Amino acid sequence: MLTKEKTIGEFVAEDFRAAQVFRKYKIDFCCKGDRTVEEACENKKYQAEDIYNELSNVGNLKSGEIDFNSWPLDLLADYVEKTHHRYVEENSTVLIQYLNKLCKVHGDRHPELFEITSIFTEISGELAAHMKKEELILFPFIKKMVNAKQKGENIETPKFGTVESPVAMMKHEHTVVGDLFVKIDDLTNNYQFPEDACGTYQVTYKMLEDFEKDLHTHIHLENNILFPKAIELEKTFQN
Repeated sequence: MLTKEKTIGEFVAEDFRAAQVFRKYKIDFCCKGDRTVEEACENKKYQAEDIYNELSNVGNLKSGEIDFNSWPLDLLADYVEKTHHRYVEENSTVLIQYLNKLCKVHGDRHPELFEITSIFTEISGELAAHMKKEELILFPFIKKMVNAKQKGENIETPKFGTVESPVAMMKHEHTVVGDLFVKIDDLTNNYQFPEDACGTYQVTYKMLEDFEKDLHTHIHLENNILFPKAIELEKTFQN
């Protein structure tokens, strides 16, 4: 249902095809998904009504998207870990190797490659630490809550007090990484490789673009679906 009070993240959580609309207008639906469309348009050149018109027609876009919003939270946490965490782990090392190679071969003509490499190396390190905290602390607690609810049991108050505490930290770290990728977008001119780019150059830019797209979906699933529902689930327990 189209309402102007609904946040960007809620639009995408209800129908992931809405992400195509927000990508078109370069509106962040993952790290900044808690804004309304009007708030996202305040400093932009486009009109909110144009976006609402397109959102009202997302049902006509190509379907086939998974309805993650209907998944149990323990299944969604497992999916994020097995799909998106694994993607980051498998592609980070390869990308850093390719970027270092590009710096050696093309760095003299394209000095921006050194900054891109530095930023992506920082992103890789941030995500590695971030994912471990989710896998060792936050996700196990979410699964514990789901299990307790199924069994009609209560849960003990965790050492971090409430699930809102680690969620706030994870969302902040998402924003940090998202902002770093904005810098890469600018430095690569939205992944438009130069005319003298070799095959490795082109593949690397494509991998960077794919990495960012996967990260957007990854963060969306957490910020807009998993985390809010985990907070609501915790409230159903009486401690």
